[in-house]
Amino acid sequence: MLIPEEFARYNRQMLMPEFGLNGQEKLKNAKVLVIGCGGLGSPIMLYLTAAGIGTLGIVENDKIDITNLQRQILYTTSAVGLPKISETVNRLMALNPFVKINQYPILLSADNALEIIKDYDIVIDGTDNFPTRYLVNDACFMLNKPFVYGAIHRFEGQVAVFNHQNSATYRDLFPTPPPPEQAPNCAEAGVLGVLPGIIGSMQALEAIKVITNIGEPLSGKLLILDTLSMQSRIIRIPKMPDTPKITQLIDYEIFCGLKSMNDITYAALKTLENYQLIDVREKHEYETRNIGGELMPLSELEKHLPKISRDKTVVIHCQSGIRSQKAIKILQEKFGFTNLVNLIGGLNNIMNITL
Repeated sequence: MLIPEEFARYNRQMLMPEFGLNGQEKLKNAKVLVIGCGGLGSPIMLYLTAAGIGTLGIVENDKIDITNLQRQILYTTSAVGLPKISETVNRLMALNPFVKINQYPILLSADNALEIIKDYDIVIDGTDNFPTRYLVNDACFMLNKPFVYGAIHRFEGQVAVFNHQNSATYRDLFPTPPPPEQAPNCAEAGVLGVLPGIIGSMQALEAIKVITNIGEPLSGKLLILDTLSMQSRIIRIPKMPDTPKITQLIDYEIFCGLKSMNDITYAALKTLENYQLIDVREKHEYETRNIGGELMPLSELEKHLPKISRDKTVVIHCQSGIRSQKAIKILQEKFGFTNLVNLIGGLNNIMNITL
């Protein structure tokens, strides 16, 4: 039941006969889990909160970086360095105190995904990496939960609803992940700040449509939007008969080729005594943030060959671990290096670092 203040707050959407009081009460009774408080998560959560969702679960373990502010509209400059999840909750509660918010200040993993997701009606993925998308998809499949997908790349975005009323899943669209070097995230490829606002808003809309049973959700369909031309198209995603049935969650970083035996964590790196640290990002990235490695951009790696040691452990890193893996592959296959290790997750995976 809505209280009088809620009738006033949600008046404009309840005026629509297709939505009405029935739709608003469905929103109030719904439980939605959002993975990630970034560029997609910001508009998703702002609009769901404003619309009057009953319970909102938030999974996020990152801190606010100044590079986030170009697109992550939940945050202000004064919040740089603070935990994203606490700032998100403060902002959302100021927007609508009638929404119940559950916080999960952790990294979603195969160990905790089923336990977290089981209590929600629908899951929205606001991340920008393939391991999390496969993890969310597989957990939703096992628990029979709808999964609202969104993806962004430079000027293009995608939206779909998976596993809704026996529709296709993410694995029907992408049976296998692409090679890491062909799947850059925002930190690697860049993104126009407005784009996640558009795509995240579409994801919020799709969730509302599923919850209230209005309109035609993008169930079994993929919407592709090119913002440079403002042209969009919708393609159907058929259920593939040979898609394997998911019965357990796996190590998705290994599945997506982002982790191998030659990986090292930042904690382990700090215990090494005799090693060379190489940063293969571009100069402008290095000048913004670095951990003291020697700058050897991937784009001009071969000219730096004489400076790369063959006698001691060489730790290579980038922003997310994708370019560093590519650098290692080049150095191993073309130049015979056998002493290279990759810093898992790159700078994105380093927390509480003083620069």
